Amino acid sequence: MRRTVAEHQAAVTGLLRWSSGYDDSPPDVLGLSAALGRTLAEDIHAPVSVPPFDNSQMDGYAVHAADLGAASALVVADAIPAGSVPPGLEAGTAAPIMTGAMLPAGAAAVVPIERAEPPQFYSAADRLDGEVTVQLPADIEAGLFVRRAGSDIAEGDVALGAGTLLGPAQLGLLAACGVGTVPVRPRFRVLLLSTGDEVAEPGAPLAPGTIYDANTTLLEAALGDAGAEVSRHRLLGDDPAVLREAFDAITEGSTHLILSTGGISQGAYEVVKQALADSSVEFSSVAMQPGGPQAHGTISGIPFLGFPGNPVSALVSFEMFLRPALQQLTGSPAPRLVLDAVLVDAAQSPAAKHQVRRGLYRNGKVVLVGGPDSHLLHALASSNCLVHLPEGVASLQQGDHVEVTLIGPVPADPFAVEELLVTEVAGTD
Repeated sequence: MRRTVAEHQAAVTGLLRWSSGYDDSPPDVLGLSAALGRTLAEDIHAPVSVPPFDNSQMDGYAVHAADLGAASALVVADAIPAGSVPPGLEAGTAAPIMTGAMLPAGAAAVVPIERAEPPQFYSAADRLDGEVTVQLPADIEAGLFVRRAGSDIAEGDVALGAGTLLGPAQLGLLAACGVGTVPVRPRFRVLLLSTGDEVAEPGAPLAPGTIYDANTTLLEAALGDAGAEVSRHRLLGDDPAVLREAFDAITEGSTHLILSTGGISQGAYEVVKQALADSSVEFSSVAMQPGGPQAHGTISGIPFLGFPGNPVSALVSFEMFLRPALQQLTGSPAPRLVLDAVLVDAAQSPAAKHQVRRGLYRNGKVVLVGGPDSHLLHALASSNCLVHLPEGVASLQQGDHVEVTLIGPVPADPFAVEELLVTEVAGTD
């Protein structure tokens, strides 16, 4: 079966939505520090107003409403530190007040200390010598430098809605509201398998004819970064019977998704394809390069996705299909930033495929890093974006506009792109 990129994106999203059972999972209730990066399962209403009382925005003098609009010397009252409950303010007096301190009854404004005369607070010793006064300007308006109770959020209002991704600012708001724990959507659980007689565990001796397994680490990191909970299966060789046994041992409800890499293409030893020959799993050819071979369906009622075995193909497949589906289903991770960029290089692409190149983006320009081959992991590690050459486009020239998806930080070094361009022109593409 041949699909467009959009068709397979819809198929993967639908598979996770309707077959994973994720929507039926109860929320996790976590403390605020543990909820960073998670998604709210329910609306959170503010149990108190923020701020909970009228308070001072500045270090200065609290002024009575009757004393506004006239320049006069006011008697200095007792100071009001933050955290105290002050007595009412009498007309004709001004109380030194600290930032965040509760405004006394009768006060209508706060005059910053630098606008007072003298422009500094009296010491306790000064006041022991007798009554002291402060001269304040006449142009003080009611409400000056006063934070009104509930001016940020009122008690009972929705502080954060269901589906909000919790970052530092959102957690800070909840803390300010006095919320100690929050219900968050559970982590999406993924069982990750890699296949192939030719792959070895990193750190082990490398036998002749074998390569180290990059896919498991690559996808485990990508899934973890996307907020998923990952279980790694041991490496599986090219024996369909062994793979079938591994699939049969997975029980429904233990995971939301089975994800494998390798063994789904057109070769003679496509172990995943052989092991699932009698299943409902579909093996498709998606009009995308790299990452054309794809598999999706269910195994014992559990959603299954099969990605190609080349590491760049596996990560491109994750970014194009699985990550967007996770974002729609779970609310985490945040969507990737998609930008318009100007090509620094010319590029060719198979007209019948959506080619996804790797690139380095900065200041509206993108340099292609490495060629289109799916094994160039070093080029992927040197990139910060995916460059899209859509289906129907056979070539693009220097200066043409392309769409890029940021997958990494934009370099701060203003010469990074130019240096890479020199390398590319030298023939490393």
